[in-house]
Amino acid sequence: MYGKHHTSPRPRSKTLILTVSLFSVSLLVILCTFSSSARTSVTYPNTSIRPETSFVASLEHFLIHKVSKLSLPVRDDTVRGESDDDDVRKLDEMVFERENRWLNEDPGYPVGFPIKVYVYEMPKKFTFDLLWLFHNTYKETSNATSNGSPVHRLIEQHSIDYWLWADLISPESERRLKSVVRVHQQQDADFFYVPFFTTISFFLLEKQQCKALYREMLKNVKILSGHPNSLLHVEALKWVTDQPAWKRSEGKDHIFPIHHPWSFKSVRKYVKNAIWLLPDMDSTGNWYKPGQVSLEKDLILPYVPNVDNCDAKCLSESAPKRTTLLFFRGRLKRNAGGKIRAKLGAELSGVKDVIITEGTAGEGGKLAAQGGMRRSLFCLCPAGDTPSSARLFDAIVSGCIPVIVSDELELPFEGILDYKKVAVLVSSSDAMQPGWLVNHLRSLKPSRVKEFQNNLAQYSLHFLYSSPAQPLGPEDLTWRMIAGKLVNIKLHTRRSQRVVKGSRSICRCDCWKPNSTASNSLSPLLS
Repeated sequence: MYGKHHTSPRPRSKTLILTVSLFSVSLLVILCTFSSSARTSVTYPNTSIRPETSFVASLEHFLIHKVSKLSLPVRDDTVRGESDDDDVRKLDEMVFERENRWLNEDPGYPVGFPIKVYVYEMPKKFTFDLLWLFHNTYKETSNATSNGSPVHRLIEQHSIDYWLWADLISPESERRLKSVVRVHQQQDADFFYVPFFTTISFFLLEKQQCKALYREMLKNVKILSGHPNSLLHVEALKWVTDQPAWKRSEGKDHIFPIHHPWSFKSVRKYVKNAIWLLPDMDSTGNWYKPGQVSLEKDLILPYVPNVDNCDAKCLSESAPKRTTLLFFRGRLKRNAGGKIRAKLGAELSGVKDVIITEGTAGEGGKLAAQGGMRRSLFCLCPAGDTPSSARLFDAIVSGCIPVIVSDELELPFEGILDYKKVAVLVSSSDAMQPGWLVNHLRSLKPSRVKEFQNNLAQYSLHFLYSSPAQPLGPEDLTWRMIAGKLVNIKLHTRRSQRVVKGSRSICRCDCWKPNSTASNSLSPLLS
């Protein structure tokens, strides 16, 4: 009886154990599946949505369909009034606690991705109202600048402020970039993005030539009510500089999109410590004062292309049609370093297989330039009023090998991209020698030309702003480049907090040689 008493429950015990085990495994599978699906919805957004690369179309969709979803206030700690020393001290203490914890817990700190960006919730008159102003007026004009270029095209090609901001404020489930993430507490941020649309403000509110043309259109635009255009930049400046994060670092970790060389000009000297997003450096001093810009502090971003992207199918179809050796269409009479355009035009005029024509922007000009570039092997990209121009990026996305003649040019993302692999870089002195440029291009072997074209096909995505922003697109490379500035910014921020007043100032490296293709008479002294 004793044996039977103890042996009879064993089958039930085994059954119970098996049942419990199966239930546990099933529960674990369900939980893992749920957790995985939850992570997937955030980490891997819907990639079936075709990215929009047109600024006008993207802005239309953003204002009509997305703004309403963003109307709810974000739970951040943006200061709505002037901050005091106590606010700055508290922020500094919280930053110290966070960074000290990361220093001990993260072996990769302070280098790593994603970088954390705080986007200021600025009043709508600096952000949404300016976008609406462009949206409601750009169709009403075709010419608002002294040189014949449509003002809305100039705003479009400098619209980097819109593309970066639209991506940062999008719901995380819709974003595709892994290089940057938005944070909502200032102590968590590596950088602070200032979403003031400086190019729109300049052209539609500040530029004298635009005022008469837009006066009637702007009568019903609320942004001007009580806010004269001469004060808008000052208001934006005061709003930002009142923030405790600005006062803590003196703006060193703040990012300003100042992509048109005239924009924000009246108050630039007050934000010279900040990171400026620029089209070029212009070391001639015509657009930026000495000490205002540098490669160490600021970042060069590409223009938004004026022409449509020539995709793989387009490149294949256009390959046998590229019968023109060298193509240029644009304004030949420019100022400053751009005077070389007229000289090159005279030198190359009438040369076999070379097309040099005068032209401006606008829809007709866009189609003419786009067609010419897609029928050419090489596209001439000389300096304009500034060392850079949108033509370089038009050529790249058209599959036309750029021939860069701009001795003072700085190029976007050069810490990541190698332009020698996609462009022919020529000094002005060489280009002006009779017959030299055409002979040089003709001397390139077909295999070398093909290598250029293959590299261009791979590089074009780096210059296509889009919504949603794409991995390896210009928005992504912007944050990858800015990440490289982080340690140096922390160094200068902390140094400025403890350095004794009147002590030696730190070297700003203003004496470094510019990135120039021209000969430099000071080379022996600097080597």
